[in-house]
Amino acid sequence: MIADDPGASRRWAAEPLPLTDRLSAVLAARFAALPGQAQTALLLAAVADGPDLRVAASRGAGPDARALAPAEQLGLVTVDRTGVQFSHPLVRSAIYHSAPFAQRATAHRQLAGTLHDQPDRRAWHLAAAALGPDERVASLLEATATQAQQRGGAAAAALAMERAAELSPAPEDQARRLVAAASAAVSTGQGDWVQELARRALAVTVDPELRLTARHAAGWALAWSGRRAAALSALISVAEEASVDLPALAWDALADAAIVFYHSGAPDGCQAVRRVLELLDNQGSSSAGHGPRAEVGAHRLWIGACTDPSGSRSELVRSLRQISRSPLDEPALWRVGSAAWLLDESDLAIHMLQDALQRLRAPGTQGASAPGLTALGWLYIDTGRWDEAQEAAAEAAGLAEAHQMELVAAAADLIAATVLAMRGDSGAARTHADRALANADPGESGFVAARARRALGIAALADGSHLLAFTQLRQLFSEEGVPVHNIFSYLGVADIATAAVRADRRMEGQDILDRVLSHLDGTASPRLEQLIARARGILAGPGGGRGPFR
Repeated sequence: MIADDPGASRRWAAEPLPLTDRLSAVLAARFAALPGQAQTALLLAAVADGPDLRVAASRGAGPDARALAPAEQLGLVTVDRTGVQFSHPLVRSAIYHSAPFAQRATAHRQLAGTLHDQPDRRAWHLAAAALGPDERVASLLEATATQAQQRGGAAAAALAMERAAELSPAPEDQARRLVAAASAAVSTGQGDWVQELARRALAVTVDPELRLTARHAAGWALAWSGRRAAALSALISVAEEASVDLPALAWDALADAAIVFYHSGAPDGCQAVRRVLELLDNQGSSSAGHGPRAEVGAHRLWIGACTDPSGSRSELVRSLRQISRSPLDEPALWRVGSAAWLLDESDLAIHMLQDALQRLRAPGTQGASAPGLTALGWLYIDTGRWDEAQEAAAEAAGLAEAHQMELVAAAADLIAATVLAMRGDSGAARTHADRALANADPGESGFVAARARRALGIAALADGSHLLAFTQLRQLFSEEGVPVHNIFSYLGVADIATAAVRADRRMEGQDILDRVLSHLDGTASPRLEQLIARARGILAGPGGGRGPFR
């Protein structure tokens, strides 16, 4: 009954499809003109999908083929050895909604009676037959949601829990199920749906834990809908309020806040995340037994890698090595693998993210895997695997389009732009980079701004437009040398040096490099050290980017 694909999961067979008034009236008239037995048989076919109808037929409860003959003569259906086929989905929708609710409910209950060995389908038919609250059916739906979640069907789980909430007689059960639906829907990438579920939950509960959990989901939804400043504020607030009594929720919320900061790269976001990190560290040291330490370790590693990859590098790499040797569930694997990427531990990062992606390729969870695909794409670029980078970008772009994930779409374009620029296909590179800049606000996302400017700069270098390349790459940093993004701006220092020398701006390039490096605290990764050494060598050498390193 319910598709695991998030785009389809909020529809089921009985949902009305768009019909013109005239067409709807014509189909309704044809249905009404059928004999009673034909109407009953046709409605039974309309309330079921193919598998349900075949099961019912195999158990002697399907529509009578002879009764359907008048409907077949009118061209509404065809009947053959494979079963009953409607001439068009609009016909099926019109038939279903032409019938009174009582008749539809009877058909749903008839089908439910044949599906005892398929509890999820049975529960949905019973739910469709329920006119008001019904705890028995709500409980059946909740059980199917739990099973769907275990199978990786996040969208199906969220939709089942949403319907279970609608059928819940008790307000506390309604709130609990709405919060569970919102939490499950996070993995689908449908931010508007998550917001709606969270809003409905907040309207019917005063329970502190439920309210904080709903606000956490709503904060995530704000981030993916492009309202990152509001998202960061919301998630920081949840982490602070949950820090004493609900530390696991607090760490979850702060890890999500770190994701928001990772996209923005703004210093004020970094300060807010680090302030709450210190609060949680203090809470943890003063109250033993708060949550699984391995889970906290994965959260803390990710937060540290986002906010201070150079200043705390030695500590973070030690933690990474220790945690990576422990068994990790899928969410922790994503966090730890992504932290390894930001720390330039590329081989380990690829291994962990490929493992996480393999686990999360089940139907209904591919929206959750899209950010991981883009991380892998960048890793493939870092390790010279350009074909694989483009494949990851193409897959991520498809998922982003299906789930309206603006930042994933921008990242996919930027991965493609970077590979194309490095291969000398500057026109195609600019097309992808310009689209990323148009579709995601670079003022809100330092990640987009830094990655786009670097791709455009490399493309201009490939064209021999050295001054344009310098102009583009110069935008990786402010006039004072402050990075647009606290991690990714620094990856362009050697490119800036190359463009500066070739554009006859060597002294300006040296001045920029000095100011940039004055803002880099702590220990750079080996890769970043190499890029800095290359930049210095280019600016010192006489060959305009072809001189010796020092």
